[in-house]
Amino acid sequence: MKRDTNILIADDDETLCYLLKEELISEGFDADIVYDGKYAIEKLNNKNYDILLLDLEMKEVSGEEVLKFTKEHKPHLQVIVLTAKSELRTAIDIIKLGAFDFITKPYDFQELLFTIEKALEYRSLLVDNTILNKKVNQSRQGRIIGESKSILNILNLAERAAVSDSNMLLEGETGTGKELFAEYIHQNSPRANKPFVAVNCASLPDQLMESELFGYEKGAFTDAKSSKPGLVEIADGGTLFLDEIGELSLSLQPKLLRFLENGEYRRIGGVTTLKSNVRVIGATNRNLMEEADNRNFRKDLLFRLNVITLTIPPLRERGDDVILLANYLLQKNSSVHAPKKLSKEAQLELLNYDFPGNVRELEHIIERAVIFSEGDVILPKDLNLSVNENLLQEYDTEDPESILPLDKLERLYIKKALRVFEWNRENTARALGISQKTLYLKIKKYKLR
Repeated sequence: MKRDTNILIADDDETLCYLLKEELISEGFDADIVYDGKYAIEKLNNKNYDILLLDLEMKEVSGEEVLKFTKEHKPHLQVIVLTAKSELRTAIDIIKLGAFDFITKPYDFQELLFTIEKALEYRSLLVDNTILNKKVNQSRQGRIIGESKSILNILNLAERAAVSDSNMLLEGETGTGKELFAEYIHQNSPRANKPFVAVNCASLPDQLMESELFGYEKGAFTDAKSSKPGLVEIADGGTLFLDEIGELSLSLQPKLLRFLENGEYRRIGGVTTLKSNVRVIGATNRNLMEEADNRNFRKDLLFRLNVITLTIPPLRERGDDVILLANYLLQKNSSVHAPKKLSKEAQLELLNYDFPGNVRELEHIIERAVIFSEGDVILPKDLNLSVNENLLQEYDTEDPESILPLDKLERLYIKKALRVFEWNRENTARALGISQKTLYLKIKKYKLR
């Protein structure tokens, strides 16, 4: 059975290498051979491997030097040392330096196979831990909740698109759950047993975003004391989700385009071209075609990205899904032994509300209501929807003279929101359903103080 596992054999014994490669291929592995540490390092720089079978005694560059290289540049690579019995003490020292395990020559292939399986399991745990660390402060439900026609239709399209390996673009208003849909697509794809890695393109400045995506080499900048793999490397074989991709700077877009075209990239400060097999799913609440027409987004990147485009419906178009979601969120936020309930009046108020912030706004409304409601039943006053009521109600819209240009209306609404939240940018951005970076740019644009 074919396995999605790449193994590099580094040993100066050509006969052993050839036989070992044949045995590994017969077990479904992909295997490459090098006969010296120098070429092992070159191979590791040009291809992502899961396992390195490493001989200690090689001519130009020793196995110990190769191991030092892997620990610095390939932290997820698992090294199994192949050693003669006379080198056993050295092998034990090598384990202390970071090798996963060692096998003495002449080796028993079944023992080696068992060790490889253990190393792969350990590598998987390391990758999973890295991914979990990227999701600090994130909280999401394990499945998509909804029974409306609009949500069932988009789920059907998502399932059909999942079996494809094409890049995708998820469009929709902020707070509609685009990342949740990206995870759903990944879980229903052939890549489901590989990593799902998410990054918000609006959360970091350009250089940090580039290093987050593509990694960096030791010494690339002041604080680069060791090399770091990028998310495209961590997600190899899986899915990379780029949220708010419309916020990606014009200087970084060509590098992403190159990666989408051929899977090639370079770490910051690196000279070697690396490859990674990743499916990219982008998400945006902008009209990227308009952004491209205005030269804020590259058209060639857009065309590479939107091979398949899905539009996630806003919450106001999902009917009774509002109540289904609200009840789920109530159980999630209430005491396990005494979950609170929505009164009929509160349900009606939620159904009549426009939800400019969509599911994310509903989550914040329910969380706040659970905290401040006095009894076991959530009343309309506990929902506190008046903070987000339509600003147009403050004007006589029947009088043509009172109609405001959109930019002035936006300025007034942002200023009002900032006052409501006492100029706390994080809370204001969350309530408005925009990123803190976008809010900062709006404050600067409208010269708000």
